[in-house]
Amino acid sequence: MSPTAPPSVRDPSSGPNHGAPPAPGGGAPLLALRSVRAGYGGIDVCFGVDLTVPAGSVVALLGPNGAGKTTTLRVAAGLLPPSAGEVRLCGRRVNGAAPEDLARAGLCLIPEGRGVFPNLTVRENLRMMTYSGRSLADIEAVTFERFPRLRDRRRQVAGTLSGGEQQMLAMARGLATDPALLLLDELSMGLAPIIVEELYGIVAGIAREGMAILVVEQFARTVLGVADWAAIMVHGRIKHAGTPAELGDELSAAYLGGSST
Repeated sequence: MSPTAPPSVRDPSSGPNHGAPPAPGGGAPLLALRSVRAGYGGIDVCFGVDLTVPAGSVVALLGPNGAGKTTTLRVAAGLLPPSAGEVRLCGRRVNGAAPEDLARAGLCLIPEGRGVFPNLTVRENLRMMTYSGRSLADIEAVTFERFPRLRDRRRQVAGTLSGGEQQMLAMARGLATDPALLLLDELSMGLAPIIVEELYGIVAGIAREGMAILVVEQFARTVLGVADWAAIMVHGRIKHAGTPAELGDELSAAYLGGSST
């Protein structure tokens, strides 16, 4: 059964955990990972991960390359089943739920690598998202308001866009489903700092609209300016969590001393 419970569902069994900011109003968070272990080929690379994303917040999952951040995101999106622990969406346990069921429940993953159709135009990429029931005109109106640069590129083949423009298009495609929870994986990958700053400015605007966002990012400075809460992952475990202002020293130690899992 797909997890269709609304974000206001309360979860009486929920309790504090290491990677968890408090949920506004005391209700269940949109996303909660509890004691999650996960990996590949029977070898775990995440060990007892606790992480929550309350409604209307931006949570950053930080750490050095190979720390297990993307694996955690894949578990949250239903692309990788946990070997232990549980995943809860809107207060309901969703272990084993198919990614398409989670998407219908309001979860949207924008993976690393700019998920666009490179041989289609910008407009054709957006037209692919009309399966969600929204008209192309509506999708384009919202897209071009958020990403004005794509208006001028709407007839351009996506594969010829700049890296930043492709990332904007990937975000626009995901946002066309009007998700309640947005998962972003390494938004800054391969992009110039000025473009990354622009993209995170857009993320901040989306968050102000009330969308919950979980951002996986290797480069902490690019996301801490918009995050409400951050968790630092090293060797497959969340070592520290708190507000961005609380994590300065821990971030330096994690990145200088972190290594791949």
